This record gives sequence, C-alpha cells and structure tokens, in this order.
Amino acid sequence: MNNSNNKPLELFQTEEHSKLFITISDSPVHAGFPSPADDHLENKLDLNKALVKNPATTFFARVKGDSMNGEGVEDGDMLIIDKSVDPYENCLAVCFLEGNFTLKRVKLEGNNVFLMPSNPKYKPIRVSRENDFYIWGIVRYLIKKCK
Repeated sequence: MNNSNNKPLELFQTEEHSKLFITISDSPVHAGFPSPADDHLENKLDLNKALVKNPATTFFARVKGDSMNGEGVEDGDMLIIDKSVDPYENCLAVCFLEGNFTLKRVKLEGNNVFLMPSNPKYKPIRVSRENDFYIWGIVRYLIKKCK
C-alpha cells in the first residue's frame, strides 16, 4: 500500500461461520533461557474468535509497498482491519485518499489530518477538505511472515 505506485489494496473478507482451530501450548514460549517442553498440547485456539471481534466489519488485507517499514510493517504482511473502530490519534489506519488505499499513522492537529509514513523516503500527507478522503478502517493486528 504505497501511495506512489497506486497498487490496489488486496482485501479479504472474514467468513463469519468458519472456525480455524490450532493447537496451543499451555506454557509460554520463552525468548530468554529455554524452559522444559510440555508433553501436552491440548488447548485449542480459534483464530477467528481470538482476532476478529466484529466479523461483519472486519477485513484482512495484504500490505503492498514499503512506506511503513520503519514500524516493521513490510510488503506481504497481513493486516486485520476493523471498519467499526473509530479513528484515534496515532492509530494505524487504512485510508482512502483520491481513489487509492494507503496505510499510514493518523496524526490529528487541530482541524488538520496528516497521514504519517514511517519510512523516511516518504513525506507526510496533509489531508484537506478538498481531498477525496476517509479513514476506511483501523488496523487491529499485524500478521508477519518470518523470513
């Protein structure tokens, strides 16, 4: 979602009645010293239930572009976006601007709205009343692919 190359946003709608259960360990995975492994992996986690609070207004989208890579949001990452969440200061939002989707941090200054990239090669975008603009949805989760 790079506003300079006008690539379309790749959207996927949630399926309200589907369930995706995965096995989850009772013990956390430690990022420090190893801990003894559990032999029992019995709990089940439904990813839709855990990550999608409002199925009718939740969408998945794949990131295209590099304007937010300063925050670790990279090309190919998956976003979970909720259109029912009200925008707030510094939220990570999918915005519709002049016929294109873009992913940016929303900065509010008085009556002004700025769309803030995190990659220094892109400039902030000042949104005025003359722009065809609206905040399409708020990012609730980022799913990364390990390299």
